[in-house]
Amino acid sequence: MIELRELTKRYGRTVAVDHLSFRVEPGYVTGFLGPNGAGKSTTMRAVLGLDTPTSGDALINGQHYAGIDRPLHQVGALLDASAVHGGRSAFNHLYCLARSNGIGKTRVRAVLDRVGLTTVAGKRIGGFSLGMKQRLGIATALLGDPGILLFDEPVNGLDPEGIRWIRDLMRTLAAEGRTVLVSSHLMSEMELTADHIVVIGRGKLIAEATILELAERFQRDVLVRTPNDAELIRLLRSAGATVTRRPDGSLTAQGLDAAAIGDIAARHRIAVHELTPRSDSLEDAYLKLTDDSTEYRAERANS
Repeated sequence: MIELRELTKRYGRTVAVDHLSFRVEPGYVTGFLGPNGAGKSTTMRAVLGLDTPTSGDALINGQHYAGIDRPLHQVGALLDASAVHGGRSAFNHLYCLARSNGIGKTRVRAVLDRVGLTTVAGKRIGGFSLGMKQRLGIATALLGDPGILLFDEPVNGLDPEGIRWIRDLMRTLAAEGRTVLVSSHLMSEMELTADHIVVIGRGKLIAEATILELAERFQRDVLVRTPNDAELIRLLRSAGATVTRRPDGSLTAQGLDAAAIGDIAARHRIAVHELTPRSDSLEDAYLKLTDDSTEYRAERANS
């Protein structure tokens, strides 16, 4: 488990992380979201002992990273795919790290195979594309078969096949009972990948919820299809709902949830062909949550 306790990091007068507290539990993919400058990378660096907190704690399984013996066996991370020695081969890059943690060549070959780099294992990293470096970074994170994994923007540079692959990989790792923390700006990917969301802005916690809880919080309306729309409209409005008839004959209702609408229809023996709660996308919910925390904002084009 990853646990932050009142984590604060200052750089001079700049507060990058401000009394941040949350847990990342095993068995889930946790999306770590926030605008540019929100403090996501600083937080992840503090977890990995690369930045020393001004105050508070960033703990891995109850201890600081610096106190972990052979840390690759407990935690793996991809923070910057380009932070590699371009003159080394992919195999030698991984093997140098492996030796420092008592890991053998067999495991190096296994992770290269898992990320699809076996055929280029002997080639120099300097000639790799960004997508290939991302795969190598993921192989590095997996090297010690750790129970905790941190990924910062892992899909950068990946093609559609690679994006689907990393999405499936993260969900597989979580299903194995591992703790997976993923920082990303791609809300569409997080909506497909994450089970749990942590949102920060200006170094502070804004929201922490499951995807389902977030959908319920930002529910827009309920889509209803029925052959007896006039009667159902009357009943729903009597119950306090705002009902709109759409051009295709369906209804949208606000002010009542799907269960309440279904109960009303059942009591009055009105057939319902569709009853669908509709929520904001994760992107829309995220933009609403972080509206006051966005530091850099471009002028919107007129439609």
